[in-house]
Amino acid sequence: MGGLVKNLIKGAVVAKVVQIAQRELSKPQNQQKIKQAFQKLQQQRRSH
Repeated sequence: MGGLVKNLIKGAVVAKVVQIAQRELSKPQNQQKIKQAFQKLQQQRRSH
């Protein structure tokens, strides 16, 4: 029974994190930050 409760709690926490992430990703300023970070990563890979 304890394992079931732990799984339910984990599921709820994951669902909340996903919900918050989706909300943050929908903000234009965060989308721009993500694009810039992704471009920076690509440039670092090319230079190696």
